[in-house]
Amino acid sequence: MESSMTTGRKLRLGVNIDHVATIRNARGGDHPDPLRAAEIAAEAGADGITAHLREDRRHIGDKDIDRLMERIALPLNLEMAATDEMLSIALRHRPHAACIVPERREERTTEGGLDAAGSLERLKPMVEKLGGAGIRVSLFVEPDRRQLDAAVKLGAPVVELHTGTYCEAWHSGPEAFERELRRLVETARYGAELGLETHAGHGLSYETVKLVARIPELAELNIGHFLIGEAIFVGLAESVRAMRRLMDEARAEAEAEAVLSA
Repeated sequence: MESSMTTGRKLRLGVNIDHVATIRNARGGDHPDPLRAAEIAAEAGADGITAHLREDRRHIGDKDIDRLMERIALPLNLEMAATDEMLSIALRHRPHAACIVPERREERTTEGGLDAAGSLERLKPMVEKLGGAGIRVSLFVEPDRRQLDAAVKLGAPVVELHTGTYCEAWHSGPEAFERELRRLVETARYGAELGLETHAGHGLSYETVKLVARIPELAELNIGHFLIGEAIFVGLAESVRAMRRLMDEARAEAEAEAVLSA
């Protein structure tokens, strides 16, 4: 895989702790604690913590954000819908980053990317206010050039590519899988050409992360549900360490191949 990107850049791992809160909320109370999960993830090799404060608070709650901001040394990436309420919360807390995502009450989880290209007028003032507060703005979008062009128009420095369709294609046969992988590769490369920092996430597992981690233009992967689910069997620290190891190995292999083919 050829790229003009310099080698040796670490691929960051952001650990999403939403579903620790999902388990807690199933019975109420305060166990398991998302803050403790963030602390374990940090010790196990995470580079950042991601939390999605939904409108209906089905996962993380407002007090969780308060505690994460107070207690976690790692950068916090606050996933948020494009609403006045969430904008107000982000401006009050001023996390390291805010990733604007689509949100529908009836969905179980985020089902696709934000239509930034079709929402320029609505998103522009929000991106400006977040950026003006020193918050690094990211847009969670499909791997589509139109959406990256929109990010540039909006002044968002970061995009996160939705990998859900790619992960689903893993089970749909080689043709669909190769098509979705190629889409990720080409869009990440286009993002680099535009000067965007490009991340990726949604649905990634031990199996599906390897080829994504080899894409040299990607700076960060955000992974949550799989890590929390795997933690039931091996513990959270081990699930994060294993993901960290697979990402590092895949990136190192890709860089070594790039050097040999140069």
